[in-house]
Amino acid sequence: MKAVHFGAGNIGRGFVGLILHRAGYELVFADVNAELIDLLASTPSYRVREVGEGASEEEVTGYRALNSRTAEKEVIAEIATADVVTTAVGPSILKFIAPVLAEGLRARSPELAPLQVMACENAIGASDLLRAETELVLADDERALGRAVFANTAVDRIVPGQDPDAGLDVTVEDFFEWVVDRAPFGDDVPDIADAKFVDDLVPYIERKLFTVNTGHATLAYHGFARGAETLIDALAIPEVAAEVSAVLAETKALLVAKHDFDPEEQEKYLQKNLARFANPALSDSVERVGRAPLRKLSRHERFVGPAAELIERGLGADALVRAIGAALRFDVPEDAESVTLQQRLSSDVDSTELAVELTGLDASSPLLAAVAAEIDAVRSA
Repeated sequence: MKAVHFGAGNIGRGFVGLILHRAGYELVFADVNAELIDLLASTPSYRVREVGEGASEEEVTGYRALNSRTAEKEVIAEIATADVVTTAVGPSILKFIAPVLAEGLRARSPELAPLQVMACENAIGASDLLRAETELVLADDERALGRAVFANTAVDRIVPGQDPDAGLDVTVEDFFEWVVDRAPFGDDVPDIADAKFVDDLVPYIERKLFTVNTGHATLAYHGFARGAETLIDALAIPEVAAEVSAVLAETKALLVAKHDFDPEEQEKYLQKNLARFANPALSDSVERVGRAPLRKLSRHERFVGPAAELIERGLGADALVRAIGAALRFDVPEDAESVTLQQRLSSDVDSTELAVELTGLDASSPLLAAVAAEIDAVRSA
């Protein structure tokens, strides 16, 4: 069995790559980072250090590494004969992977089983997005598109910022979840023991996104606003801890109402994640966790998504609105999205119009006025 994995960064090596290695796949990393790929290609192994109650170390061996920019033909050839393709590159990068994937499907023998494609990103429907981008490239070749199946996933593992001297070794938490939609595979489900294949993925995606990612980002933005440098520092500020708890109480209410999760089980999951955030071995900087605020403020992401649904259901979303306000105050010159956000906030665009632009909310949304009010508060500060 062979898997081509796009994204040789910390998540790619310390999460998806590790699981594929455990499952016995011949692993081919593809990335545009020349320095990283050259290091991987010249190194026989790297280590993954899991921290937490189940702390352990594991060596990953037997992989190969290709530069997907300068060795595109080789990557296409690997895809043409692979069993699985996975990604951990960020949702916005999937459109750049699609042309290479498309050419791999063109070159793939129709006699082979369909390529199993799973985008492992912190986004709802990432594999659907990759499929849509691939369809655009293969508009003239439906037979090639039929040589792959795309399955959405929900992934969860905290991978903090790494020691700059760690090399290829990665520190991750001992907890992880990789949940995959079973339906696209039919009877040919991938043989990946550490992945969980389910008939309805949406509840798992939203449980993770609206608990882990919403809580993490809330901690980062409120912590940044109060001068904290790390998540641990932020969580030690009583007002920040209270805001995180309030946000997660709101998203819990939505998840219970929408997906019929057992309230006690969801509370356990919530508390488990608060403990994860407090793990000093996993502490990260508020600036790194808060980066890309425009994406995090978009319509179906971790703040606006649950807040809009809560209000539509007649439930409260005050803490989520305050978290949106904190995200608007994220001003980090080294982060391109933060720079763009602050430029838009300093423009003369009407606050309601800007709220629509930033969040993607419909002009009739009952949440819109609250977001506009947060924009007004930032502008008047």
